[in-house]
Amino acid sequence: EIASLTSTWLPLLAAVPRGEPHPVFVLPGFLGGDDSTALLRRFLSRLRYKPFPWLQGTNTGNPKQLENVIRRFYRLHHAMDAPITLIGQSLGGVYAREIARTFPDAVRSVITLGSPYGTTDGSSTNPLVERMFERMSGLTIEEMRELRPTATSGDPLPMPTTSVYSTTDGVVGWRTCIEPEDHNSENIRVRGSHAGMAMNPDVLRIIADRLAQNPADWQPFDIRKGCHALIYPNP
Repeated sequence: EIASLTSTWLPLLAAVPRGEPHPVFVLPGFLGGDDSTALLRRFLSRLRYKPFPWLQGTNTGNPKQLENVIRRFYRLHHAMDAPITLIGQSLGGVYAREIARTFPDAVRSVITLGSPYGTTDGSSTNPLVERMFERMSGLTIEEMRELRPTATSGDPLPMPTTSVYSTTDGVVGWRTCIEPEDHNSENIRVRGSHAGMAMNPDVLRIIADRLAQNPADWQPFDIRKGCHALIYPNP
């Protein structure tokens, strides 16, 4: 993905739509930090959005980090005095949905990248990753779900929500990354890996398109539009 992004960076920036500049809070996946979302945030800056890192070091899945990032979002919202879009990769997307449920009036939209918010146990996660999560966080997946039941809920959010997933994810089961679609939510399938979501040019194209949407007149991403039919597989 990063090799593909390097070769398509300038054409991608020239082709994607640009929306109203607004703040975007970017949350990394499990075992990732702000370095893992640096290219994504640079891309957002070039489109004149205001991306913010999460500033919590490596995402270990520790419940204390979620409490800290909720407080950081609260401070950001008051400082910016504007609704914020949340973009979360993997576990970061699970956290993004929890923030959105906690502060629904402060969130403009939510975009998750390979985020297994619909998981109920470890059976849908790569066994090695599951063991690493339990060691780093101090919790089993079941215990995390009990501790934060809304974070792992697949129930629709009240604001526009886009769930990006891949059937070749390799880390989490793709069915745990989607939710029932309604007038405010959508699931978009891409070709790519779990770890490469935040640097996949096809994913960045989706993100740019979604950020350009007006929440008051939100429309689903059209995979049949222009070159989209050649890029994105049927869901």
